Amino acid sequence: MNGPSNNVAHAMAQAMSNLAGRRVNVLFLCGGTGLGKTHLSNAIGHRILEQKPGARIVYVSAETFTNEYVAAIQQKRMEEFRGRYRNECDGLLIDDVQFLAGREGTQEEFFHTFNALYQKDIPIVLTSDVLPQNLHGMAERLCSRFASGLVAEVYPPELETRIAILRKKAEQDGVKLDDETAALIASAGSNVRELEGMLMKLSIRASLNGRGVIDAALARETLRIGSKPAVTTVEDVQRAVCDHYRIKLNQLTGKDRHKEVALPRQVAMYLARTHLGTSFPQIGARFNGKDHTTVMSSVRKVAKLRVDDLEVAAALEAISLKLGFAAPVLDVAAGAEEYSSR
Repeated sequence: MNGPSNNVAHAMAQAMSNLAGRRVNVLFLCGGTGLGKTHLSNAIGHRILEQKPGARIVYVSAETFTNEYVAAIQQKRMEEFRGRYRNECDGLLIDDVQFLAGREGTQEEFFHTFNALYQKDIPIVLTSDVLPQNLHGMAERLCSRFASGLVAEVYPPELETRIAILRKKAEQDGVKLDDETAALIASAGSNVRELEGMLMKLSIRASLNGRGVIDAALARETLRIGSKPAVTTVEDVQRAVCDHYRIKLNQLTGKDRHKEVALPRQVAMYLARTHLGTSFPQIGARFNGKDHTTVMSSVRKVAKLRVDDLEVAAALEAISLKLGFAAPVLDVAAGAEEYSSR
């Protein structure tokens, strides 16, 4: 189910799967876990098969490609391996291409496979958790080729789309879910995988309790929605942010300025200020002694991004709920101004 936040990715997937009018043959999909990258990639494969029955679509993860490559070397079957990927392939779908990072031999083989298919105008769809330019440990020539076609970011679905997904899934599973409960569950998850897991958990709980309907009370009790922890510290916020963005704590509190670390750091500062009311100097002290003006700047930036960037807004909502807080409502930019005037 497509929502406004992913109209661009959906349009690019449709353009990629149209064999008659396709202008490029490379699509790079990037985004967090459980947002639908694999779903879009597989949909492209199915669409190609509809237009060209009998087409040979190869769908594998980068890890599987690596394992097959290593096995082919060990068993001296490289000709067979290359034949499958370069000559017997009408469409290549590779999941989690970031797995190739640091694997020089596999990257070399994939580089030549990519080129062979590209020159034949064979559709190539790649998925990753980061943009091509942020694939550390990847050969520059590969990153350049990944970015040579269409690049689409897949964002977390907005609340309305999450509610619609829940309703559809509940209908398919024969689960009764009222509007209030659907909205409550949707507010507690940021991606489809989380929503499906929560719905399954609630369905099992309702069945065990002999309930025919999943109501808001059961959802709050089972998922612990709105149950604010007794004690929440800046360290708790840092751990929740690290878990959401899949980075290490020493990266979050360190000096790395790469976007994939800098943004989570700013988000953590914003949440610590918003939910805990921690002073700017105190927040800075927990981020490797950052100056309070740096913290103020970060808080202002995230306050603006919350309005302008759907992905940041979804992250703030998801992390807040996991910490037991409602989505941020404090105008922290104004709070920063108040602090600076003291």
